[in-house]
Amino acid sequence: MRQVVQNDKKGPERAPSHKTRIRGGLAVLAVAALASGCAEPEAQVRPAPGQQRPQGPPAPAAAPGSFADRLHTSYAQRVATAKRWSLERVPLIPPPPPTTKPKATARAGFEVKHQKDWNLPPVFTTVPTKDKVVFLTIDDGAEKDPEFLRMMRDLKIPYTAFLTDDLIKGDYGYFWKMQGTGVTLNNHTLHHRYLPALSYEEQKREICGMQDIMEERFGKRPKMFRPPYGNYNQDTLRAARSCGIEYAPIWNEEVYVDHWEFREDDRRLRPGDIVLTHFRGRSEWNGTMADDMRRFLNKVTADGYAVARLEDYL
Repeated sequence: MRQVVQNDKKGPERAPSHKTRIRGGLAVLAVAALASGCAEPEAQVRPAPGQQRPQGPPAPAAAPGSFADRLHTSYAQRVATAKRWSLERVPLIPPPPPTTKPKATARAGFEVKHQKDWNLPPVFTTVPTKDKVVFLTIDDGAEKDPEFLRMMRDLKIPYTAFLTDDLIKGDYGYFWKMQGTGVTLNNHTLHHRYLPALSYEEQKREICGMQDIMEERFGKRPKMFRPPYGNYNQDTLRAARSCGIEYAPIWNEEVYVDHWEFREDDRRLRPGDIVLTHFRGRSEWNGTMADDMRRFLNKVTADGYAVARLEDYL
């Protein structure tokens, strides 16, 4: 397994030092390295619905407004939208949400002591599913790019945001617009501090305080929380549970405007993988959030994956 650190800066730099921040979303507890052969066999993976028009013998001419006519129009619109946003391919459509939700549990080696008997929120990088889907998550809220909102709305790409109050409080309105398009807004603490260095009570203030802000500003206390830098300890998960958090997803891949980083040594996507990126623009990265999304969508589509909504699988 390739250890991946959350990197919210330009290029391959690392924000936390090796002495104070544990790489790759691991807890401060020592964790065991995982074997890389944990993916579902390819034969068992359900492909995402294709982007091509239905094949077969020519159908009779359809009356205007018929289902066939609407299907053709919908595909033509998707082609035009993908072209307008300079994508290499039309993004694939995810399957319907599962009627029976997968059970997300702590990834092996990512547990803390008393993980199960204290019913602590699980830390995981992949949702167990055979659907050929990945989940896009975006952290912190520093960049507030209106072009990004238009792009994701036009393309109808679902994503999940994890927000830090220090970075969003200058423009809550941007995230109201995001929420209005169906995006779920979640907890990334008040100040984006390195949580394992804090006491239990300090961690609780960081997490519960952000829960209060989310309820006050956006009308809902989130069920999901992502620790800054992906670093946590038992106190982190205890505090999160006390604040009403049910899940603590981190990530299996991270995408930037100019490259990808992978947790697994084989450097490939897996069904149910959680992908991380950040709210960043030209001031810190070599491109815009729209550029970042083009790199993300071009790869996942080329690899045969659709982007699904994380909340639909939990």
